[in-house]
Amino acid sequence: MPDNTRRARDEDFWQTFADRYDSEPGPINLENGYFGRMSRTVVEEYQRNIELINRSNSVHVRQRFEPVDGLRIRAQLARLMGVPADGIALTRNATEGLQSLIRNYNRLQPGDQVLFCDLEYDTVKGAMGWLARHRGVEVIEIEHAHPATYDSLLNNYREAFARYPRLKLMALTHVTHRTGLVMPVQAIAAAAKEQGIDVILDGAHALGQIEFDLNELGIVFAAYNLHKWIGAPLTLGFLYIAPEHLVDIDPDMGEMHFPVSDIRARTSYSTPNIPALMTLPLVLEEHAAMGGAAAKGARLNYLRNRWVNAARKLPGIEVLTPDDPRLYCGITSLRFTDHNDQQVMAERLLHDYNLFTVVRTGAACGPCIRITPGLTTTAADMDALIKALTELS
Repeated sequence: MPDNTRRARDEDFWQTFADRYDSEPGPINLENGYFGRMSRTVVEEYQRNIELINRSNSVHVRQRFEPVDGLRIRAQLARLMGVPADGIALTRNATEGLQSLIRNYNRLQPGDQVLFCDLEYDTVKGAMGWLARHRGVEVIEIEHAHPATYDSLLNNYREAFARYPRLKLMALTHVTHRTGLVMPVQAIAAAAKEQGIDVILDGAHALGQIEFDLNELGIVFAAYNLHKWIGAPLTLGFLYIAPEHLVDIDPDMGEMHFPVSDIRARTSYSTPNIPALMTLPLVLEEHAAMGGAAAKGARLNYLRNRWVNAARKLPGIEVLTPDDPRLYCGITSLRFTDHNDQQVMAERLLHDYNLFTVVRTGAACGPCIRITPGLTTTAADMDALIKALTELS
């Protein structure tokens, strides 16, 4: 929306939101991809909920939360995602949901093939390796050429689908945590479906900063975090299974607290962080009031482009994430081409320029420094990064 694009540049407008968050004195945080901040009002609500549950203990949980409030929260998440409530099961994080989807996927036979790429989360790679050891499948890992383009990404998958005819399942990350590359999920999922390959989507970094429709994407299995860009307390996430595909995922390790027809049987049964869950209605209300993913994404993209446009012109700096609007979001990575050890340069950014970043490894294109602005980041913070990169280059 044009209004979001225009408003993304309005520092006074965004300062009104930044003022709602508390932060410790210290370096400028450009590592907001790990987890997000809660607003001051959410922290206060969370604290009230902790005190309430501590006082009332199981009485409130058994009489109120489990039969009423917990179901309402699940319905609210379903509305956020535009899916039926019976397609949502709460988890502690996206990783827990992805592990459950992968290990309980029941359409594999010995000799089948499963696929992931170099940019997936390490835990997802590990879970696919678990399938090889316990299900007798063959694991296929592909690497994406750098620099990536929309067509190169899609063609790489199409070539893999043709090269490995026994493929039945693949992992796909919407926003890759290593470089911030946004995958063309809809096109890849459509190509996979043509070959009878199911996709499990890692949406950990997507929810809250990218607008998407799961039905349009063609995704029937996915997992998400609520503590990154939605603004919830830590230890909150959920998995999604399209109701018509529930039969493809077995109950988790024989889980029997819920009937086999209930998606909640696909997660491990345990006592969740109830005070955090009770905070979700306020979190979702604030997310919507801020303008949702459309407004957040526009702001984060503006901050990203502010430093990337300058860094592209600097010698000795390579920005790894493409500038195709379909392939980037607020998270973007760089590297100092004249330095082998990117950790040394991240430490210089911290100690010499008061900028906190994180090094990511594991991508075929090599180690990089991930830059992730947040909703409290200012244009001046981005200018401080530009100054540092200019001097270090």
